[in-house]
Amino acid sequence: MSRRETLLKILDLARWAPSGDNTQPWRFEIVADDHLAVHGNDTRDWCLYDFDGHASHMAHGALLETLRVAASGEGLAASWSLRPASRDAAPVFDVRLTEQPGLAPDPLLPFIETRVVQRRPMRTTPLTEVQRQALAAAPGAGYSVQFFESFAARRRVAGLLWRNAYLRLTCPEAFPVHKEIIEWRSRYSKDRIPEQAVGVDSLTARLMEWVMTSWGRVEFFNKYLGGTIAPRVQLDYIPALACASHVLIRPERPPVSVEDYVRGGVAMQRLWLTATAVGLHLQPEMTPLIFRWYARAGRSFSALPEIGSGAAALAEEFERIGGFGREQALTFFCRVGMSPVPRSRSVRKSVDELMLQA
Repeated sequence: MSRRETLLKILDLARWAPSGDNTQPWRFEIVADDHLAVHGNDTRDWCLYDFDGHASHMAHGALLETLRVAASGEGLAASWSLRPASRDAAPVFDVRLTEQPGLAPDPLLPFIETRVVQRRPMRTTPLTEVQRQALAAAPGAGYSVQFFESFAARRRVAGLLWRNAYLRLTCPEAFPVHKEIIEWRSRYSKDRIPEQAVGVDSLTARLMEWVMTSWGRVEFFNKYLGGTIAPRVQLDYIPALACASHVLIRPERPPVSVEDYVRGGVAMQRLWLTATAVGLHLQPEMTPLIFRWYARAGRSFSALPEIGSGAAALAEEFERIGGFGREQALTFFCRVGMSPVPRSRSVRKSVDELMLQA
């Protein structure tokens, strides 16, 4: 196998890294036999949930960690650095690959392609001590992991997500994102979320597809027909109860730079791959964190005043549930549990489609 073929094989695995709504905010460049460049972008201009591009920066971190794990399978050690003078909205990461005789493949390598999002209810079987310890250690130095395992704790989180979902579904600025990210009547999608992976029944899906053709329909349905209830029950409240635990990654120091958020993405992906390795599925629950980012930064994200006040109230509720103060930074929030393998999933663009075009 030529060196270029080896690099393409590594990139073919790395592309399975997670990103918000399967946006895949990166393009690849083969610079030399020992040098790859990842050209990042972000979605802050159109996606409410990409606060200052930080959600995308975390996705970049997940990609870089996945690339490192993939390279280990070829006996190559990969290290990355942010290219000097890169813009926050378009960071470029230089990845150097070095031969390392005797380098063992990373234990997480077999789980790169099997890692998925499980949005449907999971079993409430408690975490084993082995699973708990593996998840706690997964993010690495600089991070701690908090578990919300008891029924009472899961019920409190379910209440938080119930109220968070109301905010999400009644915010007009979020509507264009929700309309764009679902590929209706599909089982797989290479650049969005396929309908069958969303986590609602077929009747609710048909109703959502019809309602989401315009914000006017959404407003009418929400106001007069209780339009938020069915999706909040199916997508938020029931799944929040039907899991083994909610898991929160907390950094020791608040992130400041792009690299800090990228390292947060590395921690996120190591947790996710580790969950897969110990027989668990995972669903991110990031919107409470993102709304808290806005609230604690004093930033408005909606023309409706009640959305801003609601975000502030949710931030305080999250802090009460977690037992931490307003100054505590948060990296990643998710739920985990055992379940059948999802029948539907987001796939990815091919390596050819993700290569930087000259």
